[in-house]
Amino acid sequence: MIIDLSAVPVRQGTGYPDPFKASVVGRSRQRVGNAAGLTNFGVNLTTLAPGAQSALRHWHSRQDEFIYIVSGELTLVTDTGDTLLTPGMMAGFPAGLTDGHHLINRSSELATYLEIGDRTPNDLASYPDDDLLAIAKPEGGYDFTHRNGEPY
Repeated sequence: MIIDLSAVPVRQGTGYPDPFKASVVGRSRQRVGNAAGLTNFGVNLTTLAPGAQSALRHWHSRQDEFIYIVSGELTLVTDTGDTLLTPGMMAGFPAGLTDGHHLINRSSELATYLEIGDRTPNDLASYPDDDLLAIAKPEGGYDFTHRNGEPY
């Protein structure tokens, strides 16, 4: 299926609980995988404004993730440190690898990347720097709790 990118809505914001919503201000996404009718995995074309980050640093229990830098420069932050990524560079994050990761745009220009993730049921996302867990809902999306299981 051919995708007309101009017809794919641009989404701002996040499903994070209120204390964490500001962390992704400046991030916009187009759900191009959904526009193609994909159901087994998702593909987003994501743009980060200068100073914006992709998400809180996190890792998934069951979901694989993959990114491909389309334009601009992004810094990948993991447990092992920071790595500058430029167009054509890629990174993958296997399910269950407890190395939290996210991207930050530390440049003065917009940066765009493709993010690809599967939709494996019963996923749990852990946020090592924050009191936050994300529990996948059967219908899609996540419920967010404190690490002790108390809902936000």
